[in-house]
Amino acid sequence: MSCGANAFIPGELRPLETTDCTKCGAELIMPMMLEHFELNSRIAAGGMGTVYRATDTVLKRDVAIKLMQPELADDEEGLESFYAEARAVARLNHTNIIHLYQFGRYNEQLYLVMELALAGSLDRLIDQLGTVPELRVLDIGIKISSALDTALKNKLLHRDIKPANILLQGGEPVVADFGIALALGVGGGTRLTETGLSVGTPHYMSAEQATGDQTVGAATDVYALGAVLYEMLVGDPPYVGSTAQAILGKIIAGKLASATEERASVPANVDAAIRKALEKLPADRFTGAQDFAR
Repeated sequence: MSCGANAFIPGELRPLETTDCTKCGAELIMPMMLEHFELNSRIAAGGMGTVYRATDTVLKRDVAIKLMQPELADDEEGLESFYAEARAVARLNHTNIIHLYQFGRYNEQLYLVMELALAGSLDRLIDQLGTVPELRVLDIGIKISSALDTALKNKLLHRDIKPANILLQGGEPVVADFGIALALGVGGGTRLTETGLSVGTPHYMSAEQATGDQTVGAATDVYALGAVLYEMLVGDPPYVGSTAQAILGKIIAGKLASATEERASVPANVDAAIRKALEKLPADRFTGAQDFAR
């Protein structure tokens, strides 16, 4: 609650229903118990579910809990996607990847319990600073590259790297939300979540994602990371537009303004690396995130 005042939450609210604080307008939520977890505020919502801040009443610590969207619970593909995300994240042991504590089902509600990142997300940092100091951009880029390389070694592509999915925890960037990840396997892999023909977030989608190409690889995540680093340096994504279609059209056929042109202090070698990461053809990009970091 922003104002810190004691607020009255109407008793007729059902668990997780919200109302506005009468003093400051901040969102108030009716807490809900999920086994031994008390969900007490909403963090974010996405295609697969909503993430809440919660208290583990047994271990006495704050966690993040993702509740699967109720309408997906009866969908066999959606259900498998949820479990696949949990299994995928569980096998990724890396400082810069969000930690999964447990997942389960309670009263027909599927949920993930994850590490809570208290320092917000990268998109909030960009909003606050406008442009991020170059040394910090390089530090974040190297660490996220390492995280994506670990995911790739576990045959997992993220496919939705963007500032909102890079959280900040103790000064460290942490990759979160593997909700539309793709598990690589024989014959091109098995899709974990399908949210439409083009999967991803427009500003950070590669040309192959923008065209709905089902053949994606490590170069897809390289592109997204390059777009994030470009935005950190310049203050805007590589391509902007008034609609998603306009943005995707520029990604497919538009000309990229170099980061150095937009911000003269960006070193030429950094600009060159980002331009290579943002090439339209996957074959023209770095072969993987670790190569990009070098």
